[in-house]
Amino acid sequence: MMGKHIQNSSVQELKGIGEKTAKLLEKLHISTVDDLLHLFPRDYDRMEEVTKINQLIAEQRMIIKAQVIKNPIEKKAGRLTITNILVADDTGMLGLTFFNMPYIKNTLKKGSEYYFRGKVLQKGTSLFMEQPMMLVKAEYEKVRGKLLPIYPLTHGLTQNILRKAQKQALSEIEFDEYLPKEIIMECGLLSYQDSMNGIHFPSSEKMLIEARNRLVFDEFLKFLLQVRHLKNTTKSIPNDFPMIEVAQAKRFVEMLPFKLTTDQQNAWHDILEDMTGAYAMNRLIQGDVGSGKTVLAALALITCAGNGYQGALMAPTEVLAVQHYHTFVEYARKYDIRITPVLLTGSMKVKERREAYEKIENGEANVIIGTHALIQEKLCYHNLALVITDEQHRFGVRQRESFASKNDKKPHVMVMSATPIPRTLAMILYGDLHISLIKELPADRLPIKNCVVGKNYRETSYRFLEKEILAGRQAFVICPMIEKSEESDLENVEEYTEKLKSIFPSSIQIASLHGKMKPQEKNRIMDLFTMGEIDILVSTTVIEVGVNVPNATVMMVENAERFGLAGLHQIRGRVGRGKYQSYCIFIDSANTEKSQKRLNILNQSNDGFYIAEQDLKLRGPGDLFGIRQSGEMQFQLADIYQDSELLIKADRICERLLKNETFETDEKYAKMRKNIGISDGNIFDFPSI
Repeated sequence: MMGKHIQNSSVQELKGIGEKTAKLLEKLHISTVDDLLHLFPRDYDRMEEVTKINQLIAEQRMIIKAQVIKNPIEKKAGRLTITNILVADDTGMLGLTFFNMPYIKNTLKKGSEYYFRGKVLQKGTSLFMEQPMMLVKAEYEKVRGKLLPIYPLTHGLTQNILRKAQKQALSEIEFDEYLPKEIIMECGLLSYQDSMNGIHFPSSEKMLIEARNRLVFDEFLKFLLQVRHLKNTTKSIPNDFPMIEVAQAKRFVEMLPFKLTTDQQNAWHDILEDMTGAYAMNRLIQGDVGSGKTVLAALALITCAGNGYQGALMAPTEVLAVQHYHTFVEYARKYDIRITPVLLTGSMKVKERREAYEKIENGEANVIIGTHALIQEKLCYHNLALVITDEQHRFGVRQRESFASKNDKKPHVMVMSATPIPRTLAMILYGDLHISLIKELPADRLPIKNCVVGKNYRETSYRFLEKEILAGRQAFVICPMIEKSEESDLENVEEYTEKLKSIFPSSIQIASLHGKMKPQEKNRIMDLFTMGEIDILVSTTVIEVGVNVPNATVMMVENAERFGLAGLHQIRGRVGRGKYQSYCIFIDSANTEKSQKRLNILNQSNDGFYIAEQDLKLRGPGDLFGIRQSGEMQFQLADIYQDSELLIKADRICERLLKNETFETDEKYAKMRKNIGISDGNIFDFPSI
């Protein structure tokens, strides 16, 4: 996509990027200029028009043009230096407070005029700003009304460094356009050059939407070409591991403390028919949160082991892999099932991993549970006949092929997903798989009671949490951010955990969990929570997938308006898994008519498929950020709900290209083939996106 002379150039070739900054960029997986340009903004900051002081609104980020009317007053509070300043315009006065910025008193002299921008806070009847941004007139005019990119950062990096580097890189690079003109015209797309400029530094919201649309279309098109490849290569693979129904699986069903639902029975019939049939299984089990997919995985693995083969279950996180492992160990013990489970994860010690490898290679272990470690090159299976991927959309299509390459023969493939994708989209996204739906929930599940409330309901929520904990239950609190960010007013896990510790009695144990923690620490925290030694777990959406703590009865989600409805439904599914009544509290910080309308869908229904359909209807072209789902298909920008129309367009183009007999050879598709990684003569020889 970029000129060869610069594509793999080090970021240090850019002005202002020295060795120190390059090392910080490496933490964001950026080493080349190309990596940098594909670090897309996670949000945009729009510099507002000036507001008069008498028109300021509490809790909103606003900008004023004001004059300092008194020299700053500085005071010490422990290690803190607090500087208070009074400013005014022709409508009123406003107090400003700065922390640990002693130089401010020399800058903001009486009579000086600045633009001050910050969140308006309220104490009693008075409004004020804390730590506002200061701009002189020339600085303000330069950014007024513009959309400024906000990039993911790491400690030591600033937005300013990244913005300057991106601007320089964009000014020096000419991107190759790889899509044929007729596709660009037909689909109403921007050029690739304009879309890369527009995603980083849009001149307007319209430009941003158009730039993003083009890049989303590209992501979908590449993905769908991969899916079609799998579809063509797996359509009629002979069953190299023919099986028969085993008595152990039947006994397992009979001994379970509950009866399988009709949907579970139908799905099991489909799985068994595949495993005992003439062709290899390639099936998606799409079931709502809590519909009982793990039991189906157990039945398939027990059947596989009973036929003398090995089966593997790959989970998206270590926390979930460890949980699955303990579940299967318990099944073997409690129901006297002849399976030998082994766990394999990336954080295991060398000795533990070596022992697991040996058991897998010599066939001693017949149920292998783990994360991406299951497809490491060093690992050899004895006779792998079944591969189950849990929440497949987090792996991408290539991982399924990696399993297949471990054997000369193709194993059966079963994919489990709780993501409630509407059937029209599922047929496109999972085009290579047969689909079994589980919509029916187990009869003993009590429906979750939901409420959508504003920030003023927090104190009541805390009292409710305390009441449930004193009754012996546990609770989750979800925040969208891990740590405090200068550009964001969203709740973050680190500060929220400390806040709750100061509010609740010391007898209530509170801990935090997030994606930056080391796997061993995450596992330790989840083990303590599962054992009931932690009462409130403050977390990001890292707990979204599959975590099972039946004693947890309250889910409180901060800044709920910032999540997609399908993602919120997944989060809600972490409670309501036991015999106790469960509750979900969605805190709507925006409190707008639009956010209330969206969140009330969750209030009305616990049906994930209904929610997904409604979410699809409500999405609009302006919903670019803050409501992205949690990583579907691992797209960088694309969201299968919001961008469903682009997905359908890309699917139509994909089908047409593959039916076109000249696609492999026609010169007008040469750049496209090269961009996607297709080598001449082998239409599907391309790397994972």
